[in-house]
Amino acid sequence: MMTRRDALALAMGFGAAGLVTAESRPARAADDLASVTLRVATFRGQDATLLPAAGQDKTPYAVQYAFFNNGSLITQAINAGAIDLGGWSEIPLVFAAAAKADIRVVAVLQGDTANQAVMVPKDSTARTVADLKGKRVGYVRATTAHFFLLKMLHQHGLGWNDIQPVNLGVSEGLTAMQSGAVDAWATYGYAIQMLQARSGARVLENAVGILSGNYLIGVKPKLLEDAAARRAIADYIGRLDLSYRTLQRDPRRMARILSPVIQVPEPFIYDVWSHMSQPWRVLPVTPAAIASAQDVTDTFAAAKLIPAQVDVAPWFSDILTPLLTRA
Repeated sequence: MMTRRDALALAMGFGAAGLVTAESRPARAADDLASVTLRVATFRGQDATLLPAAGQDKTPYAVQYAFFNNGSLITQAINAGAIDLGGWSEIPLVFAAAAKADIRVVAVLQGDTANQAVMVPKDSTARTVADLKGKRVGYVRATTAHFFLLKMLHQHGLGWNDIQPVNLGVSEGLTAMQSGAVDAWATYGYAIQMLQARSGARVLENAVGILSGNYLIGVKPKLLEDAAARRAIADYIGRLDLSYRTLQRDPRRMARILSPVIQVPEPFIYDVWSHMSQPWRVLPVTPAAIASAQDVTDTFAAAKLIPAQVDVAPWFSDILTPLLTRA
């Protein structure tokens, strides 16, 4: 897993190893894919697992994977030139754009939003989010959970000051919920199934209709000036799309593939992949995708989590859309 220090060390390491990047060599012809090496940031159980499982890993260019544990570190690694390509939720873009990071979003991986929710203990008297007024509510700061909790509170006539927010990591949140240290928890992923199985916790409200499900695929802008790199990136994103489209048709197979990699029981994974709010698919950059990211940014600005309003549109590029359509 990649820490901030690791990301910077990775940047230094790639430079020391003398790997050829878009910044360090002349522009190549569009068909010179064999000379391209894509340094791809991913999470355990995603690209490096899904592409081989779907038969999409035989690329005409080289791929080197680096594993991270959060999207903010991926944006930092791309900005530092340590990574060429990676994906993250809409949240890290808020802070990357505010910091004027050197990244560009070139595609959107859209997926499930039912796997993000506010959980309460099985014996909780809360029936709606409005019932959380004055309660201790855990959340994971600067994540989709932070965002959808802000939105849910607003929809129920509450603000951040109407609850007792408690910033908790995922493992801390699991412990806090099971011990009764918090009255509710805004979380995501397989933590929901774990809580349901271990303590009978229930979903108070999920993020369907609040979250877009958009995960942003970004690159180092300099790379987009190289024709061969553009083709390789578009081809890679197309393979990622095909991998999701193929594997999600069989949730049991997906569970068998992912379980040993991410160390989550197969039934939990099966439950997530068989009850999705929408399928996973790659989409080009669109005005709707930019508007969704802007809404996230405006929400965080209103909560004073960033110093001022930020226009995120300049951090998006549709330069790969024609190639993605063909891919």
